[in-house]
Amino acid sequence: MRPENLKAHRAMLTLAALALLALTPESALAYAGPGSGLTVIGAAVAFIGAILLAIVGFIWYPIKRLLRRRSARPAKTSAVADTPAPLT
Repeated sequence: MRPENLKAHRAMLTLAALALLALTPESALAYAGPGSGLTVIGAAVAFIGAILLAIVGFIWYPIKRLLRRRSARPAKTSAVADTPAPLT
């Protein structure tokens, strides 16, 4: 091997070794108490609830209003039925 190829090869091996070391998992040695656990659960429930309410607010209510407006519209009648009958 040439010396310049040997340097490139060593550099690549060093980078690969550093990448493998960076990707190895280590234990955090941390404790998450019941208060923080309940906080995470509460935040997750609130996030899901906010998404559902956004869907209801932006999709369901306009559709509901449109359907209510359609059903409240009176049926058109003919002009003949609106005029009073002549007295004879």
